[in-house]
Amino acid sequence: MSRQPRIILGIDPGTLVMGYGLIAIDGTHISLVEMGILKLSARDDHAERLHLIFKKIDSLIRQHQPVEVAIEAPFYGKNVQSMLKLGRAQGVAIAAAMGHGLQTVEYSPRKVKQSVTGRGNATKEQVWQLLQATLKFTEEDPYMDATDAVAVALCHHYQLGSPIPAAPKATKAVKAKASSWEAFLSANPGRIK
Repeated sequence: MSRQPRIILGIDPGTLVMGYGLIAIDGTHISLVEMGILKLSARDDHAERLHLIFKKIDSLIRQHQPVEVAIEAPFYGKNVQSMLKLGRAQGVAIAAAMGHGLQTVEYSPRKVKQSVTGRGNATKEQVWQLLQATLKFTEEDPYMDATDAVAVALCHHYQLGSPIPAAPKATKAVKAKASSWEAFLSANPGRIK
């Protein structure tokens, strides 16, 4: 009797572009199930965009049956209106997951980057490159929202005490040498699967 892989849904909330990514964990093997974006029109009413976010998350959960959901916490900026809208988008995504009996765990952008790359200040491009190497995919993500969502799902997996180790803490010597992405990869060969 074969057991089903554990599916984790990662969400990068947004009111104009929402990223989503699903990963499957089967023992020690992690694979990409699906990643993409929901691009919303700025001309649509904000309430309509929230409804579309709810429907997309609901559809993804029905289709892939994830057992866990992770979402990126909003980055606190200076524009209060943007923060309110982003918080609503996040709330709608959480409500969709809760409608299926799924708890949602939030991770800060810095925590996601640190879990996936070993550096909390890694660039989006560095996160994308490491995800490509780890999950063996070639898809491009022009918005970086889909790969951000996959990173959130992978971060959640690492936070659960996975048998696959999270990025090791870098020493000062490694931090000094890791000025390029290639240097980071050579200093952390265990991160590439």
